[in-house]
Amino acid sequence: MHIEPGLIAPAKLLFAAVAATAVLACYVPRLLKQPALALRTLLAALFFSVFMQIFHMKAGPSELHFLGAIPLYLSFGFVPTLLGLALGLLLQGLVFEPQDLVHLAVNSLSLMLPLMLMHYGLARRLVGNKDKPIGVATLVKLDTAFYSGVVAMVGFWLALGQTQTAFADWASFAVAYLPWLVVEPLFTLAILWLLRPAGALRRYALARLCFDFSFTSRATLA
Repeated sequence: MHIEPGLIAPAKLLFAAVAATAVLACYVPRLLKQPALALRTLLAALFFSVFMQIFHMKAGPSELHFLGAIPLYLSFGFVPTLLGLALGLLLQGLVFEPQDLVHLAVNSLSLMLPLMLMHYGLARRLVGNKDKPIGVATLVKLDTAFYSGVVAMVGFWLALGQTQTAFADWASFAVAYLPWLVVEPLFTLAILWLLRPAGALRRYALARLCFDFSFTSRATLA
């Protein structure tokens, strides 16, 4: 989901920076009201950075990463995940890929906007009901919605690029994410299983500050 440096004109990068700042400004104040969210944001950023480093490869005009957005979302909550995605990209740029800092706002929006659309739309219907189980089918739908948004955002930025990108190249990037629609839901279920009410982590008081347990009791293979 990374847009390589040099593809987008400076004026459009400025637009992205303003838009990303506006999104973050809407949610950062919540950290002041709920200090536990700050800790969860840092953890989400750290895990997200680790996920990206675990697996990444060139795919068409962009890169294929293991993003882990849905397990982060169900483990830490919406706001920590939203802010953690941007902070994780910053951390990755500072430590591993300094050249990516040029497109920090672009890459952040490519993740934050799909997450926001998924959260305020599909997630409210699929996992908003506390009595509704969360199974593989539900997680596949959430992953499909999120990754479809990421792929669409990459296409949007490429359309604004200074050089023309062939549709086939973008399509090859989109297809590369299909295996994650199988792998990530199973990974998410494993995380929710570790955080379940009977799980070992529930015995530690610190875990209540680190994780959002709203979803963990509803995980099922059904």
